[in-house]
Amino acid sequence: MNSQTPPTHPGELFQLPMPMAGAYALQGLEIGGMRAKVLMPYAPAFTNSRGEVHGGSLSVLFDCALASACRAHDPSVYGVVTLDLTVHFLAPGKGDVIATAVCERRGRAMCFARGEIHDTQGQLLALATGTFKLVERQQPAA
Repeated sequence: MNSQTPPTHPGELFQLPMPMAGAYALQGLEIGGMRAKVLMPYAPAFTNSRGEVHGGSLSVLFDCALASACRAHDPSVYGVVTLDLTVHFLAPGKGDVIATAVCERRGRAMCFARGEIHDTQGQLLALATGTFKLVERQQPAA
């Protein structure tokens, strides 16, 4: 993967201000080409009644990671809008989790991506696919 590891700032994901990513303490690990890798550190606030990472928390991680893969060709110029996200939960997870995502097809406006979430021991926890619309960012007025 040709990747860049951008500087980490709270509330940003791959140099994009994103309050949701900040709320979940998401950390962009790698981005480049058609791929992205994002870490969600364990926090009790992200768990279910059994102390396992909540499915909704995994869905937030997938949404952010797949969207990042779709804009990985130019992460500072493009944002995305999620049109569809399908998640399949395979195993419970405790501890930090890592999403890897790949944009399978990027058109002028539409992107299709897939991803996996693993725990730090490598166990596959969930799979997802998503459809996203590329949106060019507005440049600040001079």
